[in-house]
Amino acid sequence: MTENENKKSFIKQLVKRYKAETPPFFKKLRLVGLTLAAAGGVLVASPIAIPAVVVTIGGYLIVAGSVATAVSQAAVTNETEGAKKKEY
Repeated sequence: MTENENKKSFIKQLVKRYKAETPPFFKKLRLVGLTLAAAGGVLVASPIAIPAVVVTIGGYLIVAGSVATAVSQAAVTNETEGAKKKEY
């Protein structure tokens, strides 16, 4: 395979994973990540003067929330586990 074909295959797999069913734990984690990112956005975009350390913490919250959301969205239920659960 060429490098271009590898990239296309990777992107197709990634899109497939993002469209697949997300397990309940990771749905909760995604919500927590979105909440952290929103709280960080509020701190960074605050119209009042706040200490620089608070703005820095807000930036870290945005990054941590964004990463948690992206990772939890990419988590999928293992197909063999799903088949086992449906048997019972």
